[in-house]
Amino acid sequence: MSGSFRARRPASPPLGLAHAHPPPPQQNHSQRFPQRREDHLDADERREMASLGFGPRGRARTIAPGGLSLTIGEWRLLLVVVVIAAGVRMFRLSRPNSVVFDEVHFGKFASKYIKTRYYVDVHPPLAKLLITLAAFVSGYDGNFDFKDIGKVYENVPYVAMRMVPATLGVAVIPLTYLTLRALECRATTALLGSLFITFENGLITQSRHILLDSPLIFFTALTTFLWVGFTNEDRHKPFTEQWWLWLTLTGLSLGAVVSCKWVGLFTIATVGFATLHQLWTLLGDLRVTPRLFMKHFMARALCLIVVPILFYMAMFEIHFLILENSGDGDGFMSSEFQHTLGGRGMQDTFADVAIGSTVTIRHVNTQGGYLHSHAHNFPTGSKQQQITLYPHRDANNNWLIINATSDNGDPSYDPEIGPLEYIRPFAQIKLQHLATDKRLHSHDFRPPVSDVDFQNEVSAYGAPGFAGDANDNWIVEIEGGDRRDRESWKRLRTLRTHFRLRHTLQGCYLFSHKIKLPEWGFEQQEVTCNKNAVKANSLWYIETNTHPKLDDNAQKVNYRLPGFLSKFLELQAVMWRTNAGLTDRHIFDSRPTSWPRLRRGINFWVKDHRQIYLVGNPVVWWLSTLAVLAYAGVRGLLILRAQRGFRDFNNSKVVKYDALCGFLFMGWALHYFPFYLMSRQLFLHHYFPALYFAILLSCACFDLLTSSFRPRVRFYIAAVLLVVAIWTFAHFSPLAYGSPWTKAQCEKAKWLKTWDFSW
Repeated sequence: MSGSFRARRPASPPLGLAHAHPPPPQQNHSQRFPQRREDHLDADERREMASLGFGPRGRARTIAPGGLSLTIGEWRLLLVVVVIAAGVRMFRLSRPNSVVFDEVHFGKFASKYIKTRYYVDVHPPLAKLLITLAAFVSGYDGNFDFKDIGKVYENVPYVAMRMVPATLGVAVIPLTYLTLRALECRATTALLGSLFITFENGLITQSRHILLDSPLIFFTALTTFLWVGFTNEDRHKPFTEQWWLWLTLTGLSLGAVVSCKWVGLFTIATVGFATLHQLWTLLGDLRVTPRLFMKHFMARALCLIVVPILFYMAMFEIHFLILENSGDGDGFMSSEFQHTLGGRGMQDTFADVAIGSTVTIRHVNTQGGYLHSHAHNFPTGSKQQQITLYPHRDANNNWLIINATSDNGDPSYDPEIGPLEYIRPFAQIKLQHLATDKRLHSHDFRPPVSDVDFQNEVSAYGAPGFAGDANDNWIVEIEGGDRRDRESWKRLRTLRTHFRLRHTLQGCYLFSHKIKLPEWGFEQQEVTCNKNAVKANSLWYIETNTHPKLDDNAQKVNYRLPGFLSKFLELQAVMWRTNAGLTDRHIFDSRPTSWPRLRRGINFWVKDHRQIYLVGNPVVWWLSTLAVLAYAGVRGLLILRAQRGFRDFNNSKVVKYDALCGFLFMGWALHYFPFYLMSRQLFLHHYFPALYFAILLSCACFDLLTSSFRPRVRFYIAAVLLVVAIWTFAHFSPLAYGSPWTKAQCEKAKWLKTWDFSW
């Protein structure tokens, strides 16, 4: 063996790998060393102990919390960077003094919180609650309507509201620095990453307005930092107070990120896969007993699953407590949910429905609108009186039930004379609209909107003193009842029985769907008679019921009000359906294929040759994309080399940077590729969480490529990159701040033809 041979140091474990307590020294006596000291470790054993986090003689080393060991100089440098970031993001925050892009929505939601009026949005409430808190503390009364982009603010503390995302945008910068340092990157690399984030035009633009993406990115960055800190603690020594603290804070941050937007689920997936990797490694470590493995598993399940769920649910509890009164979101919710809101309560109503009852009839499926008519006619078809589905209580929702198979069909019928006649299965009835004295009617005319052969028009037909005709007749088909009310299966019972109405002549079913009538129908929901009706859209129930022969001693019923869990689950389903329904094209939407290339931005605001246009810093953006492609290519090459017998993964440097870059690449991929599965509207800002991981990955690549350079050379390279990035930021800054610029400047800024901003 050559005298110059040097044993290779064992590879450092990647992030999240198992730790172990020091093994006892091996008793390996020999003739040359017959009485070896028990606490003596040879060179190989010392290297093994060091790789497991132990110092000389097996003593555990103490590490800084989360593996962060920053000098006083670094903290001072970080403070300077934060001051610069605050200046960049809060520069002229009051401009423009009018509504910008989606401030139309999120400012309006703040008004609804302050007015305590219920609304429905596709996003969870945390970020909106933070913005509302700033508005409330600043004295906002909720009276501004945020109706249109460009509407000038009046009596709105919009600067304070914009300060929330701006402040959280600033907070991302130190988190970037600390995360890279916790990932064992050099200080120069961490500085480069924090300044890349500082001067990224897209993140700047998004954080300067009343929008949700800045809080989302902040909690994404916070979760990443806390997880890396926990991984360092876990690698050193598990189940200490610091270990539990980092793990619990990671769980709380996971709850916060998904409470801003459901995109936070991708952050949960990132931490989830990293956790599975940790557990898989522990499972393969024979020094870890099954009991200890279960302890690790249960600790992670508690802090990374239960804690985020409880935090997420707590945000909705606050949401429900504030939005206690009826608002324009009522129509999205079930009738039971609606009656938990102030102003929507209902008096107890008679349970038994009979011939002669005056009732209101609600649709089961499409947010429970009321069967409705008003004194306006269809402009086409029969040109008879309109029948619609209307979401609010109104006198035009009242209908009188008349027996269609006896003399009771005569308009002179008096329900107070004769015995009480319940509505049983297959009873034939007429429904008379009390306000206009017309009857629910269908015939062989096509509806004005759903003009297809299997749909018939439904109208209100008749006149005072006219008994009507057979086209007014409907057969009651009971489809289901309440399991706690057996009679609701045998006859029509208020609130308890679901039924269908089949037309006696046409054989079609009274039907409604989410198609709305044009302005002549007041944009109310279309009601038709459908021969191929989907059962869910042809089910109805009676909400209120009065009858002259029922006295106060008769049985009454009311809605069973749901508890928090039922309301929470119902709202999640409504949010999911609403989000999936956002499929209409938008003038500035884009698809995921264009995001890494920065092919297109979003026009936020334009006025007097000034424009706010969301577009990233091309240098930072394209470097991050290049890093993603480079890692994917190099990792693929390493896999091929390993298959051919090369031992690249025996090199501790390769193992370290593969674990580091692999974690960041996984974060980018999990925040990017799921958007390919979505058919809803998508915009450039949906890429921002993935962009954050891509920027960190570009810095990790820089750290690797400059690892063999002298510190001064590394610093010079970083300085050149930063100068180019800052120049690019300044070049595009008029689009971030809405500053005046010339037509020539505008034309020079169009580096790509697909960037559709203009002077």
